[in-house]
Amino acid sequence: MSQVVAEEDQVSVILDNEEISDALSGSNQIVSASNSFAHFLANGFSKLDQSCLESCIIQTSVSHNLRMVTSCTRVVAIHRNLNTSRSWQVRAHGFRLSMKAVADKCGGDANVRYAWYGAPRDEIFEIVTHGFSWSMKAHSISLSPAKHLLDSVLSSTADESGLRHLLLCRVILGKQVVVTGESSNQFHPSSLEFDSGVDSISDPTKYMVWNSRLNFSVVPCYIVSFEAPYLSGLREAKTIQPRSSWMTFPTLISILSRFLDQSRMASLKKHYSDFQGKRITRPQMIERLKQIAGIQLLTALLKMYTDKVKFWTL
Repeated sequence: MSQVVAEEDQVSVILDNEEISDALSGSNQIVSASNSFAHFLANGFSKLDQSCLESCIIQTSVSHNLRMVTSCTRVVAIHRNLNTSRSWQVRAHGFRLSMKAVADKCGGDANVRYAWYGAPRDEIFEIVTHGFSWSMKAHSISLSPAKHLLDSVLSSTADESGLRHLLLCRVILGKQVVVTGESSNQFHPSSLEFDSGVDSISDPTKYMVWNSRLNFSVVPCYIVSFEAPYLSGLREAKTIQPRSSWMTFPTLISILSRFLDQSRMASLKKHYSDFQGKRITRPQMIERLKQIAGIQLLTALLKMYTDKVKFWTL
């Protein structure tokens, strides 16, 4: 299993504009893990020294992606997949064969990327033990591109220790097709021409891999365990429902107060006061919201409501 990443890219792989050098794999320091990570260790994952370059790049990526949601995110541990069992060797071999087949079909480029997968800890355990299973998802799984971590984070849940767990995977994307809500329940691509689904070709925030090619197209490479206490505010936000098909500024500000710090909330309330006093326009107020709360957080909030809910009204 340890050969999977190295064989994909001989020199390095890219994670959110950062490099993880596979040549460093021999110098990673493995440290003792607490009992809370015993399941990962028992299934061939080894804890990385947090000071090694590989670990630092992943930590930076997580912190960078979540900085507009909470400044209290703390990566507790990163485990790398070094499983050499027979079953994982079969999966790794299948991944390499699939990558070659897709590359041959797509003119030499299999379009292999890093992507995040978030889930409750028990599901992470199942994947670590048995790999991705058809029985886990009815039709497909959804992963997040490296720079759009938040969606996968919201799919995770805190365990009894307050930790959330993400899988950082290598994914064979091949040729992608835009998947709409109407086609999201299909079991396979609409045509053999395509290998994976995406919500946008130009700037994807979601990758879809169908069950028909799941286990040989997605390989978990790392488990990232982290604390993000203020993310619970996103779940609490669901208790605030718009009274009509419009979400007002006061409703949004009330939701944002559950996880933005005092400084950003004070700035947001000042801009809203300026908006009420007609000292700034609605487009200017919207821009202030984007700057203070961040596009990722605002997008995540909007996804909690139905498509009929509209946004940024009085």
